[in-house]
Amino acid sequence: MTAQYTFDVFMSLDGFGSHTGDWGGYWGKQGPGLLAHRLAQYREDQRMVFGAHTHRVNARMLSAAAELDPWVARLRTLPATVVSTTLDDPLGWPDATIVAGDAAEVVARLKAESPVPLRSHGSLSLNRALLAAGLVDRVQVTVFPVLTGRTGVRPVFEGVPDLDLELLATRTFDGGTQELVYRPTLHG
Repeated sequence: MTAQYTFDVFMSLDGFGSHTGDWGGYWGKQGPGLLAHRLAQYREDQRMVFGAHTHRVNARMLSAAAELDPWVARLRTLPATVVSTTLDDPLGWPDATIVAGDAAEVVARLKAESPVPLRSHGSLSLNRALLAAGLVDRVQVTVFPVLTGRTGVRPVFEGVPDLDLELLATRTFDGGTQELVYRPTLHG
């Protein structure tokens, strides 16, 4: 039996994973329902998986933050595997292990060996490669009710292969933020 791998990602309705505007975190649309749901998901035992870029950004941002949302504080305490050929230091991240190598090979091995589910929040390049390799069991997309046509950066699904998506769950939080959970399969 292999561990389930979830690609967990935030995006604007027009598909961007981040922005250069003055929207703030969560595009300013976080509410108590969403934050409580995120905390419940991250309370479960699991191993985080990050690419080098996301790990660097998270380590820098989270170590500088005076206060973290409870789910983010929990995320930072979970064991993490960072897939990287450029990093050799976990950058002060508690319980992080850096593994060099091909992302698909590293994650296939983790899926075979991990006693807990695997989850990646962000790490777009890493997860695009894993989607192409058929290693992602769940795509959990949290869609914030904004369009960031001028300020949006990093299209979440840019360059992924064609995928069929089976909708497994949907939730609506607070002011219209939606969580969609899909089972992806390579098309054709």
